[in-house]
Amino acid sequence: MENLIFPHDFVWGVSTSAFQIEGATNEGGRGPSIWDTFTATPGKIARGEHARVAADHYHRFREDVALLSELGVGAYRMSFAWPRIQPDGKGKPTPEGIGFYDRLLDALAEAGIDPVGTLYHWDTPQALEDDGGWLARDTAERFGEYAAILGEHFHDRVKMWIPLNEPMVMSIYGYAIGEYAPGRTLLLDAIPTAHHQHLAHGRAVRALRAAGATTIGTANNHSPVWPAADTEADRTAADWLDALINRLYAEPVLLGRYPDEIVEHLPPGFADDLAAIAAPLDFYGVNYYEPQGVAAPGEGNPLPFELRAIEGYPMTTNDSPIVPDGLRELLVSFERRYREALPPIYLTENGCSFADEVAPDGGVHDPERIDFLTEHLGAVRAAMDAGVDVRGYFVWSLMDNFEWSKGYAPRFGLVHVDYETLRRTRKDSFAWYRELVRGE
Repeated sequence: MENLIFPHDFVWGVSTSAFQIEGATNEGGRGPSIWDTFTATPGKIARGEHARVAADHYHRFREDVALLSELGVGAYRMSFAWPRIQPDGKGKPTPEGIGFYDRLLDALAEAGIDPVGTLYHWDTPQALEDDGGWLARDTAERFGEYAAILGEHFHDRVKMWIPLNEPMVMSIYGYAIGEYAPGRTLLLDAIPTAHHQHLAHGRAVRALRAAGATTIGTANNHSPVWPAADTEADRTAADWLDALINRLYAEPVLLGRYPDEIVEHLPPGFADDLAAIAAPLDFYGVNYYEPQGVAAPGEGNPLPFELRAIEGYPMTTNDSPIVPDGLRELLVSFERRYREALPPIYLTENGCSFADEVAPDGGVHDPERIDFLTEHLGAVRAAMDAGVDVRGYFVWSLMDNFEWSKGYAPRFGLVHVDYETLRRTRKDSFAWYRELVRGE
């Protein structure tokens, strides 16, 4: 603890997302999302699991806010479920959806916790996907209307706003390789979905500011890219992958341009949207989990790179190598790359999964997670010492949740959830983080 010294106004928080914890997918006027469709498709989710109940946050949010209060965090990053607000992704909001988030935000205010509202964490209304989803420019326009609704109703209580979470994951996992909803396998032909998400971001920034929102940023997943060997071919592959997973998502919003490698894959007329996409931001959110290894493509590979596993490091149960210094490397490289164009940074997600179980003594003992958080916060501190302006840190996640295509096996939470009884049990890492944020 003595090495983890941060400024007195440093923001400590935790993160969740609506689809992963809320459940109640058929209640409160909510419409189906692409993830409801995907989870109902045989073979898409491990063990055939679904999120119809998840952690039942929809019914138990007051219990969860009490956990947040006990934890002592100053901020809670949550997401609104688009199909709970607009069941078909368009038109007037449902009173039940607005009412649920009214109650949640009021409970957070009563607890003295600042909400950080993410408008979209991958749960596109299925009706919009049926009309083309993120392959269609119109989805960006509908998203702007959705943002205006949230801004109108909640600008007085949401402290910080994030239009989209990790558009890279939606483009690559959802549309390029099909591991996530909506399950398309378009490879590089998925790149237009990145542009349309960027345009949605720009439309949302404009709508939120018009509604009175004052602090707006983003949350992008970024990874250092490591060539497998120090060869020209592997370095070229690394440059291409860096353009695809990092620069494609940072440069349009920060610099108003796209990487050269990407331009030929963008939809016609993309340049006309760049001014809207690059609307000034108040902060830049970074989600970090791991570096990415890469090599030159082998024969028959249609891509200009080939992914390689990062070896020689301990692994999480989500198959991620644990590389704390990769976070320092990433933050320092962003500071050097973007300089004055980079607003203050928040670590909007950082966390790990392990096979956490309730022990005979009733506790959940997770020393690996405590070590993980300690080492990654040390990397954040080192980046700050190197001149990077980091203002806050959010652990992923408050509680165990539905982990997309891997179902419930990966446990990321500071709080253990028994999915049969829905009982919440504080893990040892919960107590550790509480002592850290309270300065004990």
